[in-house]
Amino acid sequence: MHTATQRLRELTIRYRLKTDGTGHPTVTPRVLSRPADCAAVCTTVLRDEPCEVFGILCLTTKHRLIAYHEVSRGCLDSTLVHPREVFKAALLANAAAIILAHNHPSGDPTPSPDDVVLTSRLRAVGTLIGIEVLDHLIIGDGAYVSFQELGRW
Repeated sequence: MHTATQRLRELTIRYRLKTDGTGHPTVTPRVLSRPADCAAVCTTVLRDEPCEVFGILCLTTKHRLIAYHEVSRGCLDSTLVHPREVFKAALLANAAAIILAHNHPSGDPTPSPDDVVLTSRLRAVGTLIGIEVLDHLIIGDGAYVSFQELGRW
């Protein structure tokens, strides 16, 4: 049985501050208005991951960044993403909008057919519950793909 102290320690370890290579906290811009701004934040967080990681940026109505939440961590070429887990974090953060992001450890940010289907599904759920999905970014080696820039929005 967990005591309150043990549970607090587990949460502290799970939700630690993301740091850059020098150990300093990652600093992000306050307002994310363009896909390039979002990609800069997501690249900082996801670029060195050895496996596929799916996360969301939670935003206010004015597109101010509230939080980054890692939804899932998978294996070399896939990760399991369920809408319930994506939007649970957005609801708890009181987000008005979210930006989806994940990395491709292969370095090629080209969207897979599964990426397209997942994006469509998450947009539909977001519309249903009132949290707008603004974009889906795929991060590769020194490059990114934005579904919004591709015209798939």
